Amino acid sequence: MAAPAGARRPPGARRRRVSSEPRATKREWLAGYLFVIVPMLLYLVLNIGSMVYAVYISLWRWNLRTGPVRFLGLDNYANVITDPVFQKAVANSLYYTIVWVPLTMAIGLFLAIIVNQKIRGQTFFRAAYYFPAIASSAAITTLWLFIFAPDGIFNQVRGVIGVNPLFALFGIAPNQNWIGNEGTAMNTVIALNAWTTSGTFMLFYLASLQSIPSEIYEAAAIDGAGAWDTFRRITFPLLKPGHFFVATVAVIGALQLFDQALIGGGVNGDPNNALMTIVLYLYNTAITELNFAKASAVGIILFIVIMTATLIQRRLFGQAPAW
Repeated sequence: MAAPAGARRPPGARRRRVSSEPRATKREWLAGYLFVIVPMLLYLVLNIGSMVYAVYISLWRWNLRTGPVRFLGLDNYANVITDPVFQKAVANSLYYTIVWVPLTMAIGLFLAIIVNQKIRGQTFFRAAYYFPAIASSAAITTLWLFIFAPDGIFNQVRGVIGVNPLFALFGIAPNQNWIGNEGTAMNTVIALNAWTTSGTFMLFYLASLQSIPSEIYEAAAIDGAGAWDTFRRITFPLLKPGHFFVATVAVIGALQLFDQALIGGGVNGDPNNALMTIVLYLYNTAITELNFAKASAVGIILFIVIMTATLIQRRLFGQAPAW
């Protein structure tokens, strides 16, 4: 016989089903935290803890063997900011960031648009463009030094094709030492890193391009939009989250330029501190001078600069990509 429409289930059954749900939720909650507790502890100790400890060290006159000697307050920060070499390092890092970041982002976006098309050998071109990014940075920089040496391949090629008079207009000699000249050293490093890093940015932009629904392009084609109008009015605006991610990664990497500057210009960023960067200055302060308090102050200043740049980019570009 069917139960009446208004019949109610036994109270015990309802209590058992309702009470089992919180227990399951609590078990999942505990299991989730057990999985993440070890990485979180490592992050707190190695990242946050080291940052707090660096702030503490930067406020003291620090001895490598005995630890804190005398409290200095903000004197280490004042010594860093007033140091002409540090000011040169900041100027070089900012110049590198302002030039390299837009250039590499543009190249990466251009390559992403190319390999996103249905062309023959699409997989090969994606791998070929990305290959410099996975090669050894030290090896590529060393090779670059040979290519742009006074008797290197680059100077020989431009002499063969007869473009030296064009370079002479900018004061560039036929046997120009590109890394060893103060006026061209940083631009040579910019060209090197634009080539090696554009493949990585290509992959980031490619992921953003593939997240755009194809229906939007089909509607634009029906409306008669050309390739340039489609890119300018549809593709580029919809890549705004991708721009934020790529620009943030690029600016952080640019402000942390170190290995190419060290290999190209040595610990002093030669010639005449033309390749001196903030991180190279930090390296010299900590390793060469063994002044860990001053080096900690440099690290904190660099952190503030990077955090400020990231917040500005967040304001300009908005949210990060969903992928």
